[in-house]
Amino acid sequence: MARTTSFGKPFMFIAWGLAIVMLVWFFEDQLQQQFNPNSQVQSHVDNGQVTVVLEQNRMGHYVAQGDVNGQPVTFLLDTGATLVAVPENLAKKLGLRKGRQGMSQTANGRVITYRTEIDRLGLGEIQLTNVAASITPGMDGDVILLGMSALKEFELTQKGDTLTLRY
Repeated sequence: MARTTSFGKPFMFIAWGLAIVMLVWFFEDQLQQQFNPNSQVQSHVDNGQVTVVLEQNRMGHYVAQGDVNGQPVTFLLDTGATLVAVPENLAKKLGLRKGRQGMSQTANGRVITYRTEIDRLGLGEIQLTNVAASITPGMDGDVILLGMSALKEFELTQKGDTLTLRY
């Protein structure tokens, strides 16, 4: 009997460990879905016009998966940003080159930025080329602000908690 008890305890710990790992995985996925409900961007083409419909996240923002120069990225749509703004660490991974230095006014004050150009920017079936952007050294994270240098190409319609982009 003592042998069964000592043999069963490790399996009980393993089972509890697996249960905890599965719960963490499940809730992490749920949190990601709340931050980015558009991880699979849906788009369709009708009479040569591409339409993308995005859902708001819990904080009222439009976040979506896309790509820059063929590499997957996360965009946060920001109509208050003049240019597409890329965090410096992400710009390095994407192979973007720093151009002319400048200053930008942000919610956190004035910051140094560097001009760059994105060869290809994709959001669902929408593909833009030669998009003006800035590399922002003080910007944390791996989320790109999709500013007006890209958004000006779209017709934007917001209704309820959805945003429709037409190109």
